[in-house]
Amino acid sequence: MSPEIAPDQDLVFRTARELVLLMVTRQVSAREVLEAHLEQIERVNPTVNAVVTLVPEHAREMAARADASIARGVRLGPLHGLPVLHKDLAATKGIRTTQGSPIFQEDVPAHNTLVVQRLIDAGAVTMGKTNTPEFGTGSQTYNRVFGVTRNPYDTSVTCGGSSGGAAVALACGMAPIADGSDMAGSLRNPASFCNVVGLRPSIGRVPAWPSPQTHFTLATYGAMARTVGDVALQMQVITRPDHRAALNAPVVDFTQPLECDMAGTRVAWSTTLDGLPVDARITETLAPAARVLEDLGCRLEEREPDFSGADEAFSILRAAYYRQAYKQLYEERPQDFNDETSWEIEQGFALTIDDLGRAELLRSQVYDRMYAFFDDHRFLVAPVTQVPPFDVHQHWPERVAGVEQTSYREWMRICSRVTLAGLPAVSVPFGFTSEGLPTGLQVIGRQGDDPGVLRMAAALEAATGTWRRHPRIAQ
Repeated sequence: MSPEIAPDQDLVFRTARELVLLMVTRQVSAREVLEAHLEQIERVNPTVNAVVTLVPEHAREMAARADASIARGVRLGPLHGLPVLHKDLAATKGIRTTQGSPIFQEDVPAHNTLVVQRLIDAGAVTMGKTNTPEFGTGSQTYNRVFGVTRNPYDTSVTCGGSSGGAAVALACGMAPIADGSDMAGSLRNPASFCNVVGLRPSIGRVPAWPSPQTHFTLATYGAMARTVGDVALQMQVITRPDHRAALNAPVVDFTQPLECDMAGTRVAWSTTLDGLPVDARITETLAPAARVLEDLGCRLEEREPDFSGADEAFSILRAAYYRQAYKQLYEERPQDFNDETSWEIEQGFALTIDDLGRAELLRSQVYDRMYAFFDDHRFLVAPVTQVPPFDVHQHWPERVAGVEQTSYREWMRICSRVTLAGLPAVSVPFGFTSEGLPTGLQVIGRQGDDPGVLRMAAALEAATGTWRRHPRIAQ
């Protein structure tokens, strides 16, 4: 049965799947859906600074195309008429793509990155770009081109990053879906901080093209939305193999129903992901998760995985990537890089061949231990972040649970350890701290089991209903 539009429910907080159904059954036009979202951006964005480049006329042309197609009885694709915002790291043909850097603040690419093109080919309507820290460095969304993006639940604190603009736009009803990317937690951290869903897929699940390092396995594109079902909808169109990409995972079906019985599912519950410091507010807010999992029928075991060597290996491999990707620009224009990116590149300059060899050995050992871990458990569930959202003017937390942090990304290890192991992981809304700040659960699965991870997340989503709580400023 088609969902009827209730007079007291705004289009901008409909799910993506509901919106597509409404448009293809001609209960509402793509142009009406677009205008509702453009009005929401105009009303809310000045407060949060999530959308940094807006192309309304371009979007209106795409929405008109969707309506003309439906008038002929033809659906453009699974994302027919859906407004979408692209992360400002992803190249967009004819639309400014700054990467959060003064070096590229006027850059207009001549092509779309593969993820963007696939969203468009599936019928999505491009509205513009979302803010990101410089080159996606760090989980605090600010840069010298557009400034800081604020958390819509409390504008005095950060939204996380690096897909921070995307997370805020989703939370505020500015778009029903958004793309993002993740190396150290850039899809998961802002999702947790903004009460939305962010999936870091298995490596190769979302083909990357073009790429400065075609075989790099720490970074990946992924999907963000307000619900798990809408993330699955987006994954349906961005995960097909592509001959231009060096890494392609086997095809899996994201169209299967997410609802399933979790009774008997073996789940490991980890509160620190192998001994990391975690703020008491996170621990307290997520404490009920164990009971929720047991109520779902899961066979729960409190168990901390062994991530020995993961932090060292990740640091080396990330620094090596930064050196290769930005060496020439850094040598030509060092003044145009912020402190965090400069530090990362300098770390790369100091690496030796022995460092790289040790990092690969450690990574292999971590992967082997996690492979064995998942022989005993279907899923690992843990916090997404080690701290709640912090002061928007603070670049990174200097202490976590009383433990000094020595670099800008040390507080993100609860996500980067999972990255190193190459595992699919999703951040799903779970609760709010006593200060009213969102906190998510990280559901981690076996390599390649992205659909399973989404099904577990969907069960948690249905059990809590936390995703239905929207920021007051967006209503």
